[in-house]
Amino acid sequence: MSELFGFIILILLLYVHLNVLYIFVFSLVASFSRTKKPAFNTVQNRFILQYPAYKGDEVILDSIRHGKNQDYPEHLYTIQVIADQLQESTIAELSSLGAQVVEVHFDKSTKARSLNAGLAEIQPGAYDYAVIMDIDNIMDPHFLQNLNNHLADRPTIVQAHRVAKNMDTHMAVLDALSEEINNSIFRKAHVQLGLSSALIGSGIAMQLEKYRELMTQIEAVGGFDKEMEVRLLKAKTPIRYAEDALVLDEKVQDKVIFENQRKRWLSAQFHYLKLHFGDALKELVLKANVDYFNKVLQFLLLPRVLLLGLTFLIAGFIMILFFIFGIHYLEIPGLSVHMDLLNEISLPFVVLLSLYLATPGYLRNKRSMAALRQIPQTAWLIFLTLFRLKGANKSFIHTPHSNKK
Repeated sequence: MSELFGFIILILLLYVHLNVLYIFVFSLVASFSRTKKPAFNTVQNRFILQYPAYKGDEVILDSIRHGKNQDYPEHLYTIQVIADQLQESTIAELSSLGAQVVEVHFDKSTKARSLNAGLAEIQPGAYDYAVIMDIDNIMDPHFLQNLNNHLADRPTIVQAHRVAKNMDTHMAVLDALSEEINNSIFRKAHVQLGLSSALIGSGIAMQLEKYRELMTQIEAVGGFDKEMEVRLLKAKTPIRYAEDALVLDEKVQDKVIFENQRKRWLSAQFHYLKLHFGDALKELVLKANVDYFNKVLQFLLLPRVLLLGLTFLIAGFIMILFFIFGIHYLEIPGLSVHMDLLNEISLPFVVLLSLYLATPGYLRNKRSMAALRQIPQTAWLIFLTLFRLKGANKSFIHTPHSNKK
């Protein structure tokens, strides 16, 4: 029994160390490297911007009104709204704003179904790239031009840089911090090391016909972007990152929405981990497909706030052993292994350093420091969510939007 207990402790500590090492290495790369901006692309691509809109009439109207503020020729891009349960007055106003509106009616609404319905209305060859957006996304005025600069050599797929549209609550600030930290670790740093960027659900530009072909294979209820990733990376199709192509995205403002959103994300993460881990390992060994395996390895990683909480718990337990019982190292029962306790105490500080390095300068401020007081409660919410994932990947979990800025 003691041998089994010792083995479980060893596996847990190795898992935590893997998490800490992964984010530390990529945070270092993100912090100490600079992304080179591409040259101006004289070839002007034609874009179709797809906005799947499930309810949220006011939000989609605001997004489309801003959509015409691009410093890019207006005749070279079209905004398409896939209208799922929008009011007739909203549809009429969207049309008057110049959007191409595709009305849809589903028994079970999903983002993938909406996107496929929109694609069915696009003539082959009418555009060079499709761009997936969310209902609340607002493009920076330079978005299309900066994105176009990244397309000079016609990459298959590019992930744009999502930033916070609102930071009006502590929860929204934490969400903004989380997204920018993930941008640093899973996008910027990965591309700097020759790996693929992670996708994030919107701000995704893809060659139209390859996108059409890929989407016919996707019927995901939740985490359609994760399914896109694993299919692309298994086929050794690299994913680029356009750091200067900015898309403003609404951040969650209360705990209920936060919990539902994370439930959807975590459920998809575990689903694709189970589905692809064995295959990714085989592809790594037989075909040296590092990108595919690395993506599936990311599904194993804990959410950063949960990792921080776990390392503090481990460090606290170890300090009790050290100060009360005078134990300097931990023997693993039944195994010829011992852990130096003083080294383990450093884990939460390595995590904190990693998160600091991965945080862009504009978010290192008093407002962020104030929001950090919510971390213990946020970590607890995510921990509870781990036990509420059953069926979450089989049902559509809608994230409501408020249209606040």
